[in-house]
Amino acid sequence: MLTTDTPTASIDSAFGTTFTWDYERGRAGLDKLYEKAKVSQWNSSTDLDWSIDVDPEREIREGAAAMGVPVGWQARRLAAVDGSPMASWGEDEFLNFALENQKASMSQFLHGEQGALLCTSRLVESVPWIEAKYYASTQVVDEARHVEVFARYSHEKLGGTYPINPDLNELLCEVISDDRWDIVYLGMQVVIEGLALAAFGLMRHSTKEPLLSDLLKYVMADEARHVAFGILSLEEYYADMNAGEIRDRQEFCFAAVEHMRRRTINEEMWAALGVDTKWVMKTVLNAPVQKELQGLLFSKIVPNCKRLGLLDAGDGWLRKKFAEIDIIRFEDASAGDELLELPQIKV
Repeated sequence: MLTTDTPTASIDSAFGTTFTWDYERGRAGLDKLYEKAKVSQWNSSTDLDWSIDVDPEREIREGAAAMGVPVGWQARRLAAVDGSPMASWGEDEFLNFALENQKASMSQFLHGEQGALLCTSRLVESVPWIEAKYYASTQVVDEARHVEVFARYSHEKLGGTYPINPDLNELLCEVISDDRWDIVYLGMQVVIEGLALAAFGLMRHSTKEPLLSDLLKYVMADEARHVAFGILSLEEYYADMNAGEIRDRQEFCFAAVEHMRRRTINEEMWAALGVDTKWVMKTVLNAPVQKELQGLLFSKIVPNCKRLGLLDAGDGWLRKKFAEIDIIRFEDASAGDELLELPQIKV
């Protein structure tokens, strides 16, 4: 596991470096994506207006009013559960929850983007096709920019960050330490980036804060390319895999989804608020409102698993597992391809 009590952390990993001496570019999809990436770069220092005053409390109140819900509505629902440790909370506590929940969510976006930065740097090293190496190099630049903007927004506008969530921590360690390059694609490009794309969309839809809205607009355009990069690469690679190898990928994919389901509860935030995290995890994970939220967050992952042939391969094991957690209903949802058609965004 990555430590959080020191400025840096390291893990052991065995990863092969692959040179390719074939410089012919015959994969049209990857080539088109690379060309798209080259003309879609943006500068976070000049393309975003960091002088905008951000008042988190005002934004939370306005956002709740726009949704027609009280401030801290998620915690209020939990407070109504028998035996809830939040039963005695008042308006100040619910407001503080909403503020900390926003900070925790942004913190995990930040940590996830650093994970994406490291994972993509490994793809440059390991993928066997020149088009994939070209594109992955542009994603390294994208991810560095994403780390930069989320770190700056968290520290300048929200007052700091939380440590990495335990489930995100564990998943990143599993992805980075695996010696199979396609697992890096599957864990990062399909699951983590797919969830991020959906989460950024939900956040942008609900926020009235102009800096955050513009930041997310830029990041979402990048993320759509990243997810497409994973799908285009894995479609070709998985087409030649045997049944046993595919089942291994199905199981890894579902385990990654389970990690991310738990990640969305922001366990680290509840601990900081003095709430029993075991009670929260047990109560929230299967609560109707949380299941609906998680379903929306996984709406980009399920159709891409279908596109890769993972849903129905073999005995349809992954389809059955996604049905158990009620996200199979998103198998025909948009995978985010429409964002690839956005022109270079200028605010």
